[in-house]
Amino acid sequence: MHDDHHHHSHDHGYHHHGPDGHHDHHPLGHNGPAGKPLQWQTPHLPPDQAHEPPVDPATVDLDLVETAFLEGFARAPDPSSFLRLAGIPFVGEMADGVRLHLLRVETEDLVDVGAVMPLVGGTGVAYHPLPARLTSHRRRLAFIYHDGTEQKPLGFAAARALADRSAASQFAVPEG
Repeated sequence: MHDDHHHHSHDHGYHHHGPDGHHDHHPLGHNGPAGKPLQWQTPHLPPDQAHEPPVDPATVDLDLVETAFLEGFARAPDPSSFLRLAGIPFVGEMADGVRLHLLRVETEDLVDVGAVMPLVGGTGVAYHPLPARLTSHRRRLAFIYHDGTEQKPLGFAAARALADRSAASQFAVPEG
């Protein structure tokens, strides 16, 4: 037992008795998060069915990695080293060969405290403050790069996907 949740055999169906004695019905694998595989095994499929393509390990749980980056970057005594450790290039190259130069990292905290809903008939909106349990806290992260002509904000995954060309560089700025 862990977390007051009984692990059991599914030989007798897809149910078990909950703490209050009633039957809880679950599909196989209910002990894990919904929609996620519970094991790193490939299921045995009939020969005529293809397996899903393998998951790129660099993208597994990238949202959690981004959250950890947000928490750590704000407290990092050496932001440049933190960026290197996170795999964010100072000079990155896109697939089309365009080079981008990192100017700044922007973080933003957002708290949703109200909602608007359209009125019936479409003649306006109604505003409602949200109760505490419905408020949401979010953080945004953007890496602001410059391509020689304009700024380009990139998200965490896009910045990490750039080819790292961070060796010392210079670039021409068009006249105009």
